[in-house]
Amino acid sequence: MSNPIKPTAKTEWFSIVFIILTFLAGVYFLQRFPAQVPTHWNFQGQIDGYSSPLLAAFLVPVMMLVIYLVFLFIPYLDPKRDQYGSFATIYHKFKDLIIGFLFIINLMIGLNGIGRPIAVGFWTPILVGLLFISIGGLLEKVKMNWFLGIRTPWTLSSETVWAKTHKLSSRVLMFSGVLMAATAFVPAKIKIVLFVLVIALIVLALPIYSYVLYVQEGKNKDNK
Repeated sequence: MSNPIKPTAKTEWFSIVFIILTFLAGVYFLQRFPAQVPTHWNFQGQIDGYSSPLLAAFLVPVMMLVIYLVFLFIPYLDPKRDQYGSFATIYHKFKDLIIGFLFIINLMIGLNGIGRPIAVGFWTPILVGLLFISIGGLLEKVKMNWFLGIRTPWTLSSETVWAKTHKLSSRVLMFSGVLMAATAFVPAKIKIVLFVLVIALIVLALPIYSYVLYVQEGKNKDNK
């Protein structure tokens, strides 16, 4: 079976290096963590969740490794695997963005855990916003597949619906990223409202839009 994403040293070095660095950081942090490590913060930026040193040190690195392996092997299982060649570069950029984001999150958790406080409640929404903006910039170039993108029954049934949905999704995600980053600078109550708006735009508005496009496409075919 041909390789649908054609990984090479050039496409994989970033993810592999940062996964290794994150595991090494886990070893470093584990030796210095207290008995309970802060690992979750609320909308006010206050600590509201703790983990054991072992979990705090290696949960994110293991997540990164699993995500990397999923990105590496899931295209082989995709019925539309032949499409990946047309956006392989974009696919690898998605992978690197997520790995890079998790590396920074792990670093913030680790530094806080060893007594070097970082304002996680402030920086996390900014990082998430930048991630959304970056992914939004790539999303329009993703071709139809069953793994990456806005995968609804309607986008997967029509190349036209897929393309139009992802064109809008690209802009929505970038706009959502700006809103998400803005939550770092507003009071907690407004932060919650903006967060709910972002979730509604991504989870509700985009699938509804793809359905409307699909219905309209069907009507246009019937009228011909």
